[in-house]
Amino acid sequence: MTEGPGTVNSYRVEGMACGHCANFVTAEVERIPGVTAVSVDVDAGTVTVTGEGSFGLAEVRAAVEEAGYELTAALPGPPGTGTSAS
Repeated sequence: MTEGPGTVNSYRVEGMACGHCANFVTAEVERIPGVTAVSVDVDAGTVTVTGEGSFGLAEVRAAVEEAGYELTAALPGPPGTGTSAS
């Protein structure tokens, strides 16, 4: 899965427990070229990535793992957001 221009994608992340966890994940995911925004919901165990350019699930997974957590799934989103579970 490659993210296209103006896409918003959400992912399930395991192991986050606090605001520091969210900060670590945010910092790593923001390093991916093309990412324009990152939103982490620790309570829901999700990270939402907004981007322009060409990045994919593998890059997001690697960034989350670099932060010390596990990306377990891409989550489907509302039609028209560019989000894909594939």
